[in-house]
Formats: sequence, structure tokens, C-alpha cells
Amino acid sequence: MVDIVPLSSYPSYIDLLPSIQTCNITNLPENYFLKYYLYHALTWPQLSFVAVVRPKGGYKAGTSKAGAGDLSGNYPKVVGYVLAKMEEEPTDGMQHGHITSLSVMRTHRRLGIAERLMRMSQKAMAESHRANYVSLHVRMSNVAALRLYRDTLGFEVEKVESKYYADGEDAYAMHLNLQSMWMDWKAVEARDKENEKNDDAQDEGDAVGDLGKKDDAKDQEKMVKVKVGRGLGVGELVERNESQPSA
Repeated sequence: MVDIVPLSSYPSYIDLLPSIQTCNITNLPENYFLKYYLYHALTWPQLSFVAVVRPKGGYKAGTSKAGAGDLSGNYPKVVGYVLAKMEEEPTDGMQHGHITSLSVMRTHRRLGIAERLMRMSQKAMAESHRANYVSLHVRMSNVAALRLYRDTLGFEVEKVESKYYADGEDAYAMHLNLQSMWMDWKAVEARDKENEKNDDAQDEGDAVGDLGKKDDAKDQEKMVKVKVGRGLGVGELVERNESQPSA
């Protein structure tokens, strides 16, 4: 089974970076130094996601030389990733995200992994950073990627950037509006206030929890004992004894 999880969800996600780099080098002509992946992971930890194969036996912690748990040897196999960031100095003055790189190993393609990686990163941009839109570049010759971005995800071609790539190929500059994915904080606050009103409207005199139930049970037990005692004439015997003068 393949899981799509945030890169930062692992205790030491630095251990995953070489696998992500391998996934990039295997499939794409645009490659990066390892420190570039680390920069993304440390600066925008919510935005980058990985597709990993879940181990059949689960994750088993080993022991390092220092005596602490060491999960590095048991980390799952990376079969895809999306590397994303927020544009630090947007030229248009609008807060927006950018897809730096997306790759899925050939052995795990046509499973919808690339689409899931993209959608989760877009949602994180909108909810965590309130990004107005997300941008990316794609080679004009990459028909499969263009179909994913334009036809499946709804990206629009903004312009063609001449000789964008190192080998001189042109690129489509694309973008997708994310404002529809923003959190409606006014609605959230209104819902919280409504929940508070409902809590205040509850009758505080009613028995709450097991403690109240136990107290009610004790009272019923006392009443039963009194009724049974009076039925046997014990109550009348006590009254007659108290009315007699002491010797």
C-alpha cells in the first residue's frame, strides 16, 4: 500500500531526502543538490509530501550506538514526492505557492499518486499560508505532465517562457487559483460560539457522569431499606422504646 504523507511527519525526515533525490534523478533532467531539498523541508515543512510504500511488518525501531531508538534503517521506500514552497518575494505582490518538483517512479505510475501529491500540497498552501494561487513550470514537450496539470487539476497556462530550461527548451508557466480552498474563519468562530451557547443551556442540576448515577443508586438503596424495616415493625418498636422513661 502507498501512503501520501507530509515529509515532516517522520521523526527525522532528513533520512528520507536521499531517497527523494534518487526519485528525482531517476525520472527528471532537472536535478538539485541535497541541501536544496533540506531547505524546502526546514522552511516550508507543511507543503512537501512523499509517497511511500508501507512496510508489511510495520515500523520496527532499532537501537543506535547512543542507545536511542533509530528508525533510519526501517524507513519506507519512497516512490514519489512533491517539493513545494511559498514564493518568498512575489513580483506581483500576492502571496502564492510554487511547485518546485514533482516525480513518481515508473513502477508506481497510473495509480493517481501524482494527482494526490499535488492536491495535498495545494490544500496545505491554502490552509497554512492562505496562498492566493499556486504556480509551476512544465516542459512544452511533457505531454503527460501537461495533461495532469491542465486537464485533471485545472491549471491554466499563463505564458510561455522561452528557453526556461538549461537545455534550451521552452516552458509553460501555469497557475491555479486557491482562494476557494481558504478556511472560512468567520464560519468557524460562529460555530464555536454556537457550541458555547448550547453548553451553557444545559441544566447544571442534572446528574452528570457516573458520579451522579452512583449517588442516585445509594439514595434508592436507603429508601428501600427504610421501607423494608417499617414493614417488619422495627420502626414502631424503636418509637415505643424512645417514649418510655429511662430507668
